[in-house]
Amino acid sequence: MGARARRLAAWVFGAASLLGCVAADAAALAGAPAPFDKGGVKIALVNYLSTGDFFQAYEAGAQRQARALGVDLRIYEGRQDASEQREQILQAINLGVAAIIVNHGLPESLKDVVQRALDKGVRVVAFDVDLNHPKVPQIEQSDADLATLLLDQAVKDNGEAFSAGYVYVAGFAPLDRRDAVWREFKRTHPSVREVARWGTVDNPIAQSVANQAAAAYRAHPDVRVVFAPYDEFARGANLAAGEAGRSAKLRIYSADISTDDIQTMRSPGSAWVATAATNPAVVGAVSVRAAALLVAGQDPGHRIVVKPTLITRDDLLKADIKTIGDLAAKVPAFRASNAATAAWIPAAD
Repeated sequence: MGARARRLAAWVFGAASLLGCVAADAAALAGAPAPFDKGGVKIALVNYLSTGDFFQAYEAGAQRQARALGVDLRIYEGRQDASEQREQILQAINLGVAAIIVNHGLPESLKDVVQRALDKGVRVVAFDVDLNHPKVPQIEQSDADLATLLLDQAVKDNGEAFSAGYVYVAGFAPLDRRDAVWREFKRTHPSVREVARWGTVDNPIAQSVANQAAAAYRAHPDVRVVFAPYDEFARGANLAAGEAGRSAKLRIYSADISTDDIQTMRSPGSAWVATAATNPAVVGAVSVRAAALLVAGQDPGHRIVVKPTLITRDDLLKADIKTIGDLAAKVPAFRASNAATAAWIPAAD
């Protein structure tokens, strides 16, 4: 997922659904193409999911890039409600934004309102939701690479034969892409047996997943590996393992990263041994840059991919990595992305 999808959860927010988060005073940007040379550019970030460390970091990265561009960034916080997200997109159109960033969501509920935005001349980019529209660039973590990194590590750690539990919820683009890799992995590794499957996005996700995991561990004591490719899922799987006294018998492989995740992975006896992740703040910045390029009449590309990095518990301990800041400082591949860049776009502060 974030990371943190980075979280598939409900989020309570103000009655108007709009945080009114203004990332800058929409100031003119010297040397930039129109309309950024004049200022006054408004961009909306419309979330479906927004709770959890991944999405908070994603928003923070988007805000920093917006400030660097002099963009007035309006953030609509999601509450995992498809109809609410539709209304938020309509609100953004009525606000007169130049572009909308759609962060996650259900494609079937979005396509008509996204088309309405495009018909009004509003540019649209999408992060981790496949709108399947030629005019809408798709920003994504390389979910295939992410899942492959994790599963290769699982084989390295556990051999070619093991009993696995799998945490999954269908209908979310990043999870579905990771699931495709898992299905192919099982086909090419016939001695890997998926003996239990569970998953939920009920809030709070980690605790809800922990409740399910506890039941799965009781019913399937032979589970040795848990593939939980979203960090809230991993938190729940790890919590249940600890409460059941099974941490020493399990290895959990997940996706996304945050400072809290790092602390959990570093904890003595943690079953969470590896994650694959992009820097969520970098992905947020890439999302704003892609929207800005569209507004300026430039092409960011239709598929904009931010590559993930494999991070193991051993890596964190050996390099004394305790925070996301440490990770960015000590692992250069995690620090930045050259996706959706241009000479006139300043780096995020």
